[in-house]
Formats: sequence, C-alpha cells, structure tokens
Amino acid sequence: MKKSKYRKVYIVLLFLVGLYVAYQEGELSFQKNGEEVASSTSSVDAEEIYRAHENRQSDIQVTGQGEIIKVLPDDNEGSRHQKFLVEMGRGLTILIAHNIDLAPRVPSIREGDLIRFHGEYEWNQKGGVVHWTHHDPAGRHPGGWLEFRGQKYQ
Repeated sequence: MKKSKYRKVYIVLLFLVGLYVAYQEGELSFQKNGEEVASSTSSVDAEEIYRAHENRQSDIQVTGQGEIIKVLPDDNEGSRHQKFLVEMGRGLTILIAHNIDLAPRVPSIREGDLIRFHGEYEWNQKGGVVHWTHHDPAGRHPGGWLEFRGQKYQ
C-alpha cells in the first residue's frame, strides 16, 4: 500500500512540475474575468516598461499588460482622452491616455479588468503615461492599440 501512495504523490509532483515549466515557457495561459492572461509575454513586455521608468526614459514604444486599478474621468480639453490607471507589478502604476477622437472608446472597462496596450511611454514621477494607443491618421508615428476582451481598439 505504501508504494502505491508514494507513486501517486510522485505522479502528482511530476504533473505540477510540468505545469510550472509550461507556464514559465509561455505555453500555458490562465483566464481572469473571461480574459486570457499570457504568462511570459507580459513579463517580457513589462521589463521594457520597468527599465524605461527606472532610467527616466520617454518616447519609447512599449507593449504591456496590466490590471485596471482605477477608471478616471475623460479628459475633454483639446483632444478627448479616455484615462485609467494600470498596475504593472513591482509597485509600478501607469496612466493610459487613449485618444477617443482618433480611436474608439474601450467600452465597459472597470477596476479589476485586464488590458493589453501598445503605445508610447512617457516617464513621470508617478509611474509614467502611455499614449498614442491609436493609429496616426498622418502616418508619421507608429500606431498603437488597446486590447480588451479579445478586441483591439486603434
């Protein structure tokens, strides 16, 4: 009986190690609020944002993913922007400023939702801002996007 018990424990441990390795290599993803959460891709992308913040760099194209921790009122002065704060991990929070005069508004976002983004990072002491999360109608700037629940807004 003892051999059978140890064999079951060994099999479970092997299974768990396999899951861990798959997760680390990005071959496994999880769901949060019905949204797929990539494992290694988001951590690699986040490293670029962490470095830009630590080095006080701006005008850097970044891609990332994080949890929305606060939805802010729209900025309606000049070009209108949908704004929200995203927790990146390691205590870094960034502001997303999405131009809703050039791109569709992301509907129904709320605190706790996950969002992916691609845009231009601008350093500030509070964590930084990502803007240009839309296409450039003049074609002079790399286009950005927001991805929410499998749909891109650009």
